[in-house]
Amino acid sequence: MNKKVCIAFLGNAYHDSRITNLRDSLMADGFEVSVISFDWRTISEDKDYKDIKIFKLDRNNSISFYLHFGYRLFRELIKTDASVIFAEDIYTLPIVTLIAKLNNIKIIYNSRELYAFIGGLSKRPFIQYIVKSIESTFINLADLILTTGEMDSQFLEKYYGLPKTLVIRNIPLYQRPQFKINIHEMYDIPTNYKILLYQGVLIAGRGIPTVIKAISQIQNVYLLLLGDGEAKNKFEEIARENEVSDRVIFAGTISQKDLINYTASADIGIALIENISVSYYHALPNKLFEYIMAGIPVLSCPLPQMKKIVEQYNAGIIADPNNETEVIDGIRKLIDSDEVIRDYKFNCNKAALELNWQKEFERAKPALYKVIS
Repeated sequence: MNKKVCIAFLGNAYHDSRITNLRDSLMADGFEVSVISFDWRTISEDKDYKDIKIFKLDRNNSISFYLHFGYRLFRELIKTDASVIFAEDIYTLPIVTLIAKLNNIKIIYNSRELYAFIGGLSKRPFIQYIVKSIESTFINLADLILTTGEMDSQFLEKYYGLPKTLVIRNIPLYQRPQFKINIHEMYDIPTNYKILLYQGVLIAGRGIPTVIKAISQIQNVYLLLLGDGEAKNKFEEIARENEVSDRVIFAGTISQKDLINYTASADIGIALIENISVSYYHALPNKLFEYIMAGIPVLSCPLPQMKKIVEQYNAGIIADPNNETEVIDGIRKLIDSDEVIRDYKFNCNKAALELNWQKEFERAKPALYKVIS
């Protein structure tokens, strides 16, 4: 039996926990896994990390960007002898499908979000039409469709008339921090100040402006942003306007293997996704589970799937990201008492015994391996 698997992704797989966890789990079960991925932000040349290839793309022009991406992906996939290809996003799905159908290869489409309904497309109807057309054309050709939450599965099954999809949530590996980074010392933060942490892409719709404005009303907190993205300059401007530039730290991207040590060193994790699209309304992001795994309480938005997790495990406080007063109150409730933080940390550590990749993948294996084996 051919136990070779190929994973294709428009993004840097080396920094993507979902891909690295999937790859490691498959390899542990005897599969040979290769990964084809792309980066246009952090590398200056192509990289090859043994079984993970990362090709450099230049994002000077959208058309040339996607043409170059498509050409490189096609050139790599045409050489594969895998029996299964994972299309890790909608961008890889058309070329993966073409190669797979030509070579009798099985297709697994990982619908990480509702791509045709993301917030960024709400004011770009033509692009949204193209994305919907691509997904509706190719999604039914996949042998299995993965999603990151029950609400996404229910939506896709109804919208495209799909058979049963498989949920594999974006949950981190079970691990304990090896050590805690001294963030106070590293960024010259007074020891009596609490640290709010946001980790992830710096884009609109994540409640970051509201948090920046909120800390202008709370004197004993810093906001640490781990990640990068197109809205960084805008967030820096908001920090200046609210006179808190000295208490908003843009730390850049942290490697996946070091991330939990940074996360565990903070006091509160920020997960304030705004309800600006169908995709966002269904959100169940990995950062929520990463905060819980690191043992820090969460200030979460009231979106259904996120609220359910936070309340089920009593892992933090719910606040509307568009309501500055609620965000301020939520932060104060979490930081005003060390005893409150200790209780939430205990709950998070207990929840981590259930909310981990090992258990999530074990649950999904029967349905997944029925397709790949």
